[in-house]
Order: sequence, then C-alpha cells, then structure tokens
Amino acid sequence: MNLTISGHHLDLTAPIREYAQDKMKRLERHFDHLLNAQVILSVEKERQKAEATVHCSGATLHAEATHPDLYAAIDLLADKLDQQTRKHKSKRRDHHANEVVHHQHHQAAA
Repeated sequence: MNLTISGHHLDLTAPIREYAQDKMKRLERHFDHLLNAQVILSVEKERQKAEATVHCSGATLHAEATHPDLYAAIDLLADKLDQQTRKHKSKRRDHHANEVVHHQHHQAAA
C-alpha cells in the first residue's frame, strides 16, 4: 500500500508519523487489496483530528476521528477504517458468492 501522511497546523514528528504508519499498515492484515491511503493529521482548537482516505479495489473509504490526544485520534481512525475494510471485504465476498450461485443456477436451468 502506498501511504502518504501529512500534517496540517501540526508539527509532524517522527514518532507520530511512525505511529500512524503502523496503525495504517495493520489494515493490510485484514484486506490485501489496499492500493493507497492519504492520512491528514491536524489540530483544530483543542481537538486533534486524524482523517484518512483509503483507495482499495472497488471502493474508496473515508473516515475521520477527533480527540484531545492525537494518538487516541489515530487509534479511533484506525478502528473506523478497520471496520469499513471488513464490511467492504464481506460485501465483496457476498457479492462474489451470489455471482457463483447465480451462474450455477443458470447452468442448471440450461
């Protein structure tokens, strides 16, 4: 997965960058069709914000999370994306299973 992490109104330190990279790489364990992802970390008043757009085969996923602690915001973001990737993966699997059943039904009818 090609991963871009950027900071907006935020000093993007090496530990923060590495933490975000680690969290995003974990998504690949569940879903190996991730093509690229853009993560933007920012500060809005007293809130730390983490948002990401992930492109995978057949979909574009987007999530964002805010928290007073940036590391916690990254955790929340990763959890949301993990949930979305699992949902997308099951949709793809269900759709493919329906295609197989539909195809077998047509063969039996012929």
